[in-house]
Order: sequence, then C-alpha cells, then structure tokens
Amino acid sequence: MDFYPETFGALGDGRTDDGRALQEAINACCACGGGRVILRSGRIYLSHSLMLRSRVELHLENGSTLRASGELESYFRPDQPERDGNASKVGTPVTGKPSYVFLYGLGCHHLCVSGQGTIDGNGYAFVRRVSPYYVTGDFYPRPTLCYLENCQHVTVRDVTMCRVPFWTLHLGGCRDVLLDSLRILNPLDVANSDGIDVDHSQYVRIRSCHVECADDCICMKNTLGNHEYEPTSHVIVEGCTLISTSAALKIGTEGVDDFSNITFAHCMIDRSNRGISIQVRDAGQVRNVHFQDIMIHTRRFAENWWGCGEAIAVTAFDRDGSVPGGGIEHILFRDIVCEGENGVFLAGMPGRIRDVRMEGVRVRLERTSRWPLDRYDLRPGAGTGIMERKTVPFLSMGADVRLLDVILEDENGRMCRPVMEAESPTLNL
Repeated sequence: MDFYPETFGALGDGRTDDGRALQEAINACCACGGGRVILRSGRIYLSHSLMLRSRVELHLENGSTLRASGELESYFRPDQPERDGNASKVGTPVTGKPSYVFLYGLGCHHLCVSGQGTIDGNGYAFVRRVSPYYVTGDFYPRPTLCYLENCQHVTVRDVTMCRVPFWTLHLGGCRDVLLDSLRILNPLDVANSDGIDVDHSQYVRIRSCHVECADDCICMKNTLGNHEYEPTSHVIVEGCTLISTSAALKIGTEGVDDFSNITFAHCMIDRSNRGISIQVRDAGQVRNVHFQDIMIHTRRFAENWWGCGEAIAVTAFDRDGSVPGGGIEHILFRDIVCEGENGVFLAGMPGRIRDVRMEGVRVRLERTSRWPLDRYDLRPGAGTGIMERKTVPFLSMGADVRLLDVILEDENGRMCRPVMEAESPTLNL
C-alpha cells in the first residue's frame, strides 16, 4: 500500500514541521503490514527526528526534499541508556552511539529508503566557522543524518543526502545491507561529515555511489559504542567515485574488534587528502582485505585535516598506551594507480604490519597545492604527530611488504626505488 504524509496533515511547505504527519504515515504503513510512504515531488518536508519501521519503504520522488530540523532538542538520542536497554556498557567509548539522529531505525527488517529525492541534513544550523578552511560545532558529536542499528535486510538506494553536520549514514550492528547508487554531497569544510560508516556490520554491499565529504567517504569501523554486535566483516565496496578532505576509503581508526574479508574494487578517488587508509589504534586486527583496480589522485587540504596527501597509508600504533593495538595482515593492493602530492606510506610498531602485497602499483608524485610537503602524518596515537621527512613515492618503516611490478616516479619525473626501512618511526612517548 502507498501512504502520503498529506493524508495525515503534512503541508510540505518547507516552513511547517511535518514530523508528526510523517511519523504517523510511517507507523500506519507498518501497521498495515508494509508498503511505501511517498514524499511528493516539488515539496519540502521539514521534520524533527523520524523513527523508521520494518517493511516500510520511505520513497522520495524526484524533486522532493526531506529537511532535518535545526532544533537540537527535536532529535532522538540513541546514546541514552534508557532508550531500550540496548546501550553499550563497555567502558568509555572511543566512539559511542550517536548522540543525536535524524532518521533512526532500531531492530528493523526489510527496511528501505529510496527515490531520486533529497535528504537535507541542514548542517550549517549546527556548526560555526573556525577558519577559512573548515567549520565545526560547539558540541561533539553533532546530529547523524541516518543511523540504522541492529537492522537486517536493508536497502538504501538512489537518494541524495546533503549538508550533513556529522556522519551521514551509519550502520551499527546491521546484517545484509545494500547501499546502491547513493549521492552524498557534503560541504568539504564541515568537519566529521563522514559519508558511509560500516560499524560492527556484516554482508554489506556498497556500489555505484558518489561521495563528497569533509572526512572519510566510506569507512569500516568497530566502535566501542556498538561493541555488543559482531565485528565488521564480509563487505564489498565497488564502482564508487570519491572526494574527501580525509581518507576516501578507510578502515579504522575506531577498531575495538577485528575486521576481516573486505574488498574495495573499481573505484576512483579524486582530490582527496588521503586515498586509501588503514589505521589500527585499538585492539582489533585487520585481516584479509583486498584493494583492486583503483585510481587515486591526492592533494593536501588545510593542515587541520589528518593526512599529508598520501595515496595509500597503512599504520599501526597504540591509541593511548592503555591497551596494546592490534595488527594488520594479509592485505593485497593490486592494479592501483596513484598520482598526487604523496605516495605510499606504511609504518607501525614492531611486528604489527605483516604480509602486505603490492602488485601492479604505479605511483607518480605531482604537486598541486600550496601546503607544505615533506612530511608524513602518524596521528592519532600515543606519541604520534607529524613526521618531517622528504616525500618519496614509497616509504615503508617497520612493515613486512612484498612488491611485484611496482613503478615509482618522483615529482621531477625520475624513476626511483622504494625506501624500505626495518625500524619503525621514533614516537614521542
């Protein structure tokens, strides 16, 4: 069955809060056994937080907009322990459950968000300008646009998500998820506006998405806030185009549990502060990860952002010294083309990075920004910071890495050899 918010009193004028009508439409659709809640073309539905339901498809027609309220008190609080007795009780989270959420699905199945319409996070209502290069908020974390927790058989397809003040689409403890043909268009100066965060979730397929954001575009996480769920595994990311002021494709840094069996393929990364990043800082291990057929272009953004233009950065250090960090092993990079202001960088504490293979990798350095180079970013972690050192196409420090058909070219067009050092960087402990 199809349900329309106008039946329940929605105006769609972009000024009136239609949240009550939208929620009633969603609830009625669920009560009838499922169907579609349709947001009409040409209308702007301003709303407070909405609870998504099982077997309900929230469908946004082309030309429709669902806009999040700018009033913080109107948002759900998944981090509140009393919400369903479901909050993590394991220590102080590295990253907890979201503090504020616009679209929230908890324990849903056969949930769908679809259509050619737009979900607008109204992000500038929650941030202020700190410098010409970025904005941030007076509180942290700011509202997440969509948080799906402990959901199964989920589809999100075709919609555009934009102007988000914090993470855009966060999967926490989900299983069997398809994210297809999404457009995530966040300003490149809004800090922490991740695109897609896969957290303690399994059997996730992300394909044919375009993501622009001022943090990680597509990131695998195992946060302490969702520690009650199984670790992230069996994830496929393919056919995506990505622009980021942090890392376009990333695993970490939040990793209290293991990551395994993850594939990134057939992606294009452009104008990003980092291309591919694996950052282990917590106890979780990263195993059996493949990167294949990826083109990367990097450039440095302002110094406020992590990274120094590395095309590929694989690092393993302790976060704060209280818990030994995990390791990285059985990683394959195949058919990767890198062009930009820094090259490949691998660094970790002794024995932490093992069996990394690079096959058919090409790196060419090219300066395109005005920011200082000749440095590498080891953050975050105990004793880490910016390491000042001449930028080279390939630098390995304390990592077990094997190379096959790797071609390196410096910024003067000269072919060069990889720099391979047995010792890890010296940390300021």
